[in-house]
Amino acid sequence: MNRPTISIAAASHPAIATPTDLRAAAAHRSQTYRWGQLLIGIVCMAMIANLQYGWTLFVNPIADKHGWSRAAIQVAFTIFVLTETWLVPIEGYLVDRFGPRPVVLVGGVLCGIGWVLNSVASSLPALYIAAAIGGIGAGAVYGTCVGNALKWFPDRRGLAAGMTAAGFGAGSALTIIPISSMIQSHGYETAFLYFGIGQGLIVFLLGWVLTRPPEHAKASDSRNVQQTRRDYAPSEVLRSPVFWVMYAMFVMVAAGGLMATAQLAPIAKDFKIIDVPVNIMGLVLPALTFALAIDRVLNGLTRPFFGWVSDRIGREQTMFIAFALESVGILALYHYGHNPILFVVLTGLVFFAWGEIYSLFPSTCADTFGGKYAASNAGMLYTAKGTASLLVPLSSVLAAATGSWQAVFIAASAVNAVAALMAWFVLRPMRRRHIEGSRHA
Repeated sequence: MNRPTISIAAASHPAIATPTDLRAAAAHRSQTYRWGQLLIGIVCMAMIANLQYGWTLFVNPIADKHGWSRAAIQVAFTIFVLTETWLVPIEGYLVDRFGPRPVVLVGGVLCGIGWVLNSVASSLPALYIAAAIGGIGAGAVYGTCVGNALKWFPDRRGLAAGMTAAGFGAGSALTIIPISSMIQSHGYETAFLYFGIGQGLIVFLLGWVLTRPPEHAKASDSRNVQQTRRDYAPSEVLRSPVFWVMYAMFVMVAAGGLMATAQLAPIAKDFKIIDVPVNIMGLVLPALTFALAIDRVLNGLTRPFFGWVSDRIGREQTMFIAFALESVGILALYHYGHNPILFVVLTGLVFFAWGEIYSLFPSTCADTFGGKYAASNAGMLYTAKGTASLLVPLSSVLAAATGSWQAVFIAASAVNAVAALMAWFVLRPMRRRHIEGSRHA
């Protein structure tokens, strides 16, 4: 007898929510909440970007004050990169075990301490210790934010990982000018101190808002994006051949991009175009400066772009396109880079076809091995960046031994071409067999 009465009341009072309305509202809040989590991760990544990308602004002032060689100072940068990358698996394990909040809180504090110590470092060992502390902190924030994005967005992993990585790739663009101005007006020590405290504090405060995603988030319904139905622990992942194929491909592509980043100035100098003014759409800058500016922009845009593409056409297909484009771009840069305008344009192409590895590989890893341990597993794969950085000095050795950059460019182009072919002919069938096996396990 009560059912008709309730129905009439609901019909005559639209403000009374039905179960369907409540579920729709809850779903909307869930969508809004996870996008908020993603935004927090992006801001945190932007706050730690200067630890890597802003470092170059401090090298000359440190050398001028203390008389240390630039090579000795840059050892600190190497220490930072290695601690930032090689410890991410441990930090990822902590995220999977305890959630993102405590790891980001500690990471923000360590990032702040690292730059504060830089402001008072009066010896090279002190500078190296500060670099290690900052690297541990940056790795904790980086691994947590990427891992959390992969977990919150199983249906859009490419886009989510790409947007998060873009915060790190392009985040420094917002503060490069203020840091440079403070160095000139108040000294590098003041810039280290204030920006260290400010960046670390923002990460620390935002860390309190980060939360775990639901255990059973909606997976991708795209036919092109294959995802496992089983969660693999890190020990299982290390025994999986498909992981090592991805690792090798990551190293191959990352080494070529890091070589271009590290050696762009010497290459421009040898091409005799380093200070040649270039006019593109009314903007006039020296060729090298223009190329570096293009790097910052495209290195950020490529990550969400190719991540979004991979969510629609598949990971391996996107890898094939991007890595092949990188191979052609590197070869074209060698043949036509002596022209200042083409040097800038082709440098932009190289960076655009390179930066996407930081969205494609984490999302592919989570698709292959599941979301439960996504932070740990993606962290293990991320160490490939550290491995690749160890290969970058070989490019200088090869160039010195041969007397030109030809061998370096050809080698970098070749490994990208091999990686593109591996994505389609090796990784794609291996992942398909692996995922089909997980469904029958």
